[in-house]
Amino acid sequence: MPTAPLIVDVDTGIDDALALLYLVASPDAEILTVASTGGNVPTAQVAANNLAWLDLCGRPDIEVTLGSAVPLVGDLRTTEDTHGPQGLGHAVLPVSSRPLAERSAAQAWVDEARSRPGEVTGLVTGPLTNLALALRIEPELPRLLRRLVIMGGAFNHPGNTTPKSEWNISVDPEAAKAVFDAFSDAPADRRPLVCPLDVTETIEMRPEHLRRLAVAAGSEPAELITAQDPPGTRSRTSNPVLRTLFDAIRFYLHFHDDHGQGFLAHMHDPFAAALALDPTWARTRPATVDVELDGTLTRGCTVADWHGMWGRDPNAEIAVAADPDAFFDHLVERIGPAVRHITPG
Repeated sequence: MPTAPLIVDVDTGIDDALALLYLVASPDAEILTVASTGGNVPTAQVAANNLAWLDLCGRPDIEVTLGSAVPLVGDLRTTEDTHGPQGLGHAVLPVSSRPLAERSAAQAWVDEARSRPGEVTGLVTGPLTNLALALRIEPELPRLLRRLVIMGGAFNHPGNTTPKSEWNISVDPEAAKAVFDAFSDAPADRRPLVCPLDVTETIEMRPEHLRRLAVAAGSEPAELITAQDPPGTRSRTSNPVLRTLFDAIRFYLHFHDDHGQGFLAHMHDPFAAALALDPTWARTRPATVDVELDGTLTRGCTVADWHGMWGRDPNAEIAVAADPDAFFDHLVERIGPAVRHITPG
C-alpha cells in the first residue's frame, strides 16, 4: 500500500488523540513529525500529551516539536472544560522520558516540505499558528506541499465558540487568514481541503462505537459506557491503549451531554485525519475562503464565497457531506486489530 508522508499539527485534545491513534494504526500513513499547537490546552501540555500518547501507542520514534506558546495576536485561550485539565479527559498518562525535538514546529513544517517537494501532506487539527509562522520562513509552502487538510471553520452551520466561529479558527484568526491568503495563488490541485463543523458535527461517536472497538481489539470486557455510570468510573478493558482512550472519551461524551447535544462526541479530528489519507471520504465544493478579523460579533468567522462574488479564484475545497456510518465502520476496522499488536514504548 502506498504511504502518505504526513506533517501532523495538533492541539491534543481528546479527538486529536484519536486522530493520532488512527494514523498510527494506518499502514498508508507515514508520520514524519508531530507539531504541538496551543489550543485545547497550553502548548507545553499539548507537547507532553503528544510525547506520552505516542509512547503508549508504541511509536516513541515519532518526533514531537514544540510550537508557539501564543497566537499571532493576543493571548492564548484554552478549553479545559471541553477536554479536561490536562487535555485528555479522565485519562492520566505517565510523563514521557523523551525530549522534544530541538527544531521548532514551524521549522519542522519547512524542513519536511522542502525535503520532499510535492509529496508531503500537512494535517492541522488545531489552530493554524505554526503553519502561519512556517509560511513566514518559506512562502513557497503552498507549492511545496502535496496537500493541506485543515480541521476548522463553519460555513452554513453555527459556530461552537461564538455563534459564527469555530474553535480552531477563533483561537488564532490572524493565522488562519494568513494561511488562506497564502494559498490564494496555489494551483487548483494544491488547494487546502477544509473540514468544517458543517461535516464534523455529523461525525457522532457513541458508546456503541467504543464497545465495537474493544471487540475488534479482543479487549475485555467490551464495556458499554453510559450516562448513568457513577462519577469517577474508569475503563476496565484490558488493552492499555483503549483503556486510556475510553477514559478520555468518557469525559468528552459527558461534555456533549451536559451541553444538550446528547451522550455522544463529535469526532472532528479523526475525520480530518481520514481525509488526509483519502479525500474521497467527503464530498467537497470549491470556494474562496476568508477570515473576519475585525467584526465585533463575527471575529474568527470563516466566510466562503461559493459563487465568485469577490472576483477572486477559489483557495479551498470545503467538505460539505460525508457518510458517518461508513467512517465509523472504517475507524473500528482500522484501529481495533492494530491495537492488539501495539507494544507501549
